[in-house]
Amino acid sequence: MDALVFKSLRRLIKTGSLTITTANGIARTFGDGCGFAVAIRFRSATAQRRVLLDPELHLGEAFVDGDLLVEQGTITQLLELLLSQDRTGAPQIATKMLSGLRFALRRLAQKNDRKRSRRNVAHHYDLSGKLYKIFLDSDMQYSCAYFENADMSLEEAQQAKKRHIAAKLRARHNARILDIGCGWGGLALYLADTFNARVTGITLSAEQLEFAKARAAAALDPGRLDFRSQDYRDVTERFDRIVSVGMFEHVGVNNYDAFFRKCRDLLDEDGVLLLHSIGRSDAPGYTNPWIAKYIFPGGYIPALSEVLPAIERAGLVVTDIEILRLHYAETLRHWRERFLARRTEVVDLFDERFARLWEYYLGVSELAFRYQGMMVFQIQIARRQNAVPLTRNYIQQEEHRLQGVMIDQPECERIEEAAFAAVS
Repeated sequence: MDALVFKSLRRLIKTGSLTITTANGIARTFGDGCGFAVAIRFRSATAQRRVLLDPELHLGEAFVDGDLLVEQGTITQLLELLLSQDRTGAPQIATKMLSGLRFALRRLAQKNDRKRSRRNVAHHYDLSGKLYKIFLDSDMQYSCAYFENADMSLEEAQQAKKRHIAAKLRARHNARILDIGCGWGGLALYLADTFNARVTGITLSAEQLEFAKARAAAALDPGRLDFRSQDYRDVTERFDRIVSVGMFEHVGVNNYDAFFRKCRDLLDEDGVLLLHSIGRSDAPGYTNPWIAKYIFPGGYIPALSEVLPAIERAGLVVTDIEILRLHYAETLRHWRERFLARRTEVVDLFDERFARLWEYYLGVSELAFRYQGMMVFQIQIARRQNAVPLTRNYIQQEEHRLQGVMIDQPECERIEEAAFAAVS
């Protein structure tokens, strides 16, 4: 088996330096010696064999279970070494047979009816809010930030993301806005405060709902915020605007038609929908099996070729598309660095295995955006062609205007402190 491992790595590792010590104690080094060096050791022959047969699933499992030790460098550096290699002539990350099987079964894995959707959301988002407070920005934005400048802080980039979304949403005074997948309520509060909008936020996460409601109760005008535990399929009101950030990845390919038909039914005639979602820049595929098993069950990152036909079939009009390429890689870098800086707190909250699980998740996700064709798309959608201006100048103009709308930081901190006190 060692010979097969060495043969695979010889074909794969062309740049960098990777030293591997097998479970039998045999060490070999691969690569051209440039860049950073990584050294790993397998503690288990079984884990080594499983990683060789299906690295997409079992590499992460071996690290989390302690069967793969990183003796030089970090797990993120190991993943960067592996994922940044030129794949020309190299073995596939998973065998063609496994890839074909996973693609064939993807609709079954994404059968997200109401009951299953709620269970899938609870798996990830109903972990302790203290975990997310460790690595997210102060507004608890758990989605891609918008780095207008490379030297922006995470807080600044998340604030820029909210401005960017609000500008595309064409938010206006006293608008009725639906936030599908509202998270901890940060975007809803921003829209309500900035535009005096009436915002309905829906989520399937009990933890997020409790925190969002506590934030609303502490806000200066709580009557403008309505946070609910509700599936998007069960909303009945009409809205001027609909926004969805980081939720579409949980809808599943089976439900794209239903999602956009529902949005059409909920939008007023002159309404605008802004959809912000992770996407893939290549052809339709399947969810990474490790991510599906341990992080986002039922989740799927779509290709635009899967999304746009569903929008068309719903009778909606695409009025703008923007691709955010490396913004999420930078967001995840900030999250990973914050997580590692306070890693001992995560171990105290959960345990060492959980900390390794999330270290792997944040690292592999960051590198998927840097090297594996993951990106974020923002699609502006309307029922009418003339719902938005003819050119995109209005987006930047509105962002500049919103930069001048000062955020009352002490008031924001007061709301956050009150919310955390209420849910503790």
